[in-house]
Amino acid sequence: MVANRDEFFERPTESLHKWEAGFYAGKDIRAGGTWLGIHPGGRFATLTNFRDLRNKNKYEKSRGDLVKNFLEGKDHPKDYLEKIQSEKGEYDGFNLLVADGDELFYFSNKQEGIHRLDFGLYGLSNALLETPWRKLLEAKEKLAQKIEHRQFDPIGLREVVLSRDFESDDKLPSTGATLEQERLLSAQFINVGNYYGTINTTVLLWHHDGTVEMNEIRYFQAENRSEEKALHFQMLEHKQV
Repeated sequence: MVANRDEFFERPTESLHKWEAGFYAGKDIRAGGTWLGIHPGGRFATLTNFRDLRNKNKYEKSRGDLVKNFLEGKDHPKDYLEKIQSEKGEYDGFNLLVADGDELFYFSNKQEGIHRLDFGLYGLSNALLETPWRKLLEAKEKLAQKIEHRQFDPIGLREVVLSRDFESDDKLPSTGATLEQERLLSAQFINVGNYYGTINTTVLLWHHDGTVEMNEIRYFQAENRSEEKALHFQMLEHKQV
């Protein structure tokens, strides 16, 4: 998996680390949750925000808890999502992926149904799963090429999501942003007015022998610098494939 996190630059974030609950993830210091994490027991979760800037409602529950609570718990992914489905209106728009090592499920509070995903290559941005935004299609194509040529170097895999090219104006989505903002947000690597943009890229490799590599690079765009962190750990149980 290769993923970017986009956020306001002033929002405090702790880098990738092992939490007391035993899983590995970064941390949103303000709300206490996370956006992506994996537990050595096999549990994995990640989410993206569903971008709808026309929605001005305020929500008490933090979307980052959706990932954190799954990684801390023991529910089967589908059972967990059924609980979330019953309270989906209490969160701002989100896309959520959860897995237990055997099955991967997708749920969004912007459409009906819980979806079990078959084996394959998927793309997720700030719309529903597989919405064909240009930057998503480019990422899938680049990642497919990396897989085909067995190029699994974490640093090289970052290239999949670091394009700064914009979508043409006539093909931009309408998410409630201004035309200029939509243009800037259409790039894979984002900088909007030096206050919002891409703050990290994470590469996650889960090898057949149970070894997991996590590589994170954090971007401090306002300071024109970056920091990297790499973690390796062994899954508690794994299946040879």
